[in-house]
Formats: sequence, structure tokens, C-alpha cells
Amino acid sequence: MEFFGNYIMAFIETGGLFAPILFISCHLLRPLFFLPVVFICISGGVLFGAMAGTLYSLIGITLSSIIFYGVIRWMPKTFNRLVIVKQKLIGKNSELTTSQVALLRLVPFIHFHLLSLCLIEVSENFRDYTRSSLLSNIPLAFVYTFIGKWISSLSPLYILVFMAALLPLIYLLRRKEIIIKWNDFFQVST
Repeated sequence: MEFFGNYIMAFIETGGLFAPILFISCHLLRPLFFLPVVFICISGGVLFGAMAGTLYSLIGITLSSIIFYGVIRWMPKTFNRLVIVKQKLIGKNSELTTSQVALLRLVPFIHFHLLSLCLIEVSENFRDYTRSSLLSNIPLAFVYTFIGKWISSLSPLYILVFMAALLPLIYLLRRKEIIIKWNDFFQVST
């Protein structure tokens, strides 16, 4: 993976005017090569600088989310299976808000498209999903592009402290209502 990452960075650096398009294409092809979002965002900060790297990362991540929306809506059986997996991991009656998803996207080991699935569930339509996705992608692109070198040089202790600081925020930004279906509350025995 390190060789592949170095190859992509060298290819983008020599891309000239097409470098931003190549970089955004790397965001779109990222799921196929199992590259982490964090790696691509940090690479954008190194290659293009903080401002341009954040902009290109935001465009690439949002386009990747839109493609995921189209693909998952095109395959309803796969969507239902992923919802079942999500319910096993997060809980059956829990729905994450956009701000919770934005904070969870800062945690590198949580799957990016699992959080996109959470946004699909709480969104009413494609436009609402796109807006929520864009808003939840801004902190990810900003933090890992602007502070990418700083995060990569942190010790594991500081990373754990950072993750522990995110937990209370996730709790405070939770949805304050729980919806329990009638059949789930009153178990009907047949």
C-alpha cells in the first residue's frame, strides 16, 4: 500500500494542470483500492497546500458520497443488508445526526461509507443527503488537510486523548428522542 501511495503522489505531482482532476479521481477510486480517506486528505495537504488541498479533498469526498448514494440506491438488496449490519453495529433504534456523523468521520478507523449509510437513513431525499454529506465532510477535509502533518507526528497517547475528547461531544450532539415501534415494545407471541 505504501508503494501504491507513493506512486499516486508522484503521478499527481507531475500532472501539471490536470493534478487537481487526478487528485479528485483518486478520491473517487479510493474505495476500490481500499485506501483510507485520511491518507488521501493528508496527501492533498502535502501536494497542494492547505487551502487548495482542503477544497480538492472536499470535492472528491463529496463526489464519492454522491456516487455511493447512487450505487446503493441502484442495489436495494445490498442496501438492506448494509442496514442490517449497521443496526448490529450501532443499534436498531439509533439514528445519528449530521453533526454526530461529522465528528465520527474524524475518527480514522470508522468506515466512511457506513457513516454515509447513516446519512442516507436520516435524509429525506437526494438533495438533503447531498447537503448533509457536504456538511459532514467539511471537518474531515479541513482537519486532515490543514493539520495532517501534525496528526501524523502525534504519539499514540495524544491520539487516544483526542479520541477520548470526541466521545463527550458525540454524546452531547445525539438525537434526544427514541422511537420504539409498537410491535417491538409489546412482543406479540403467536
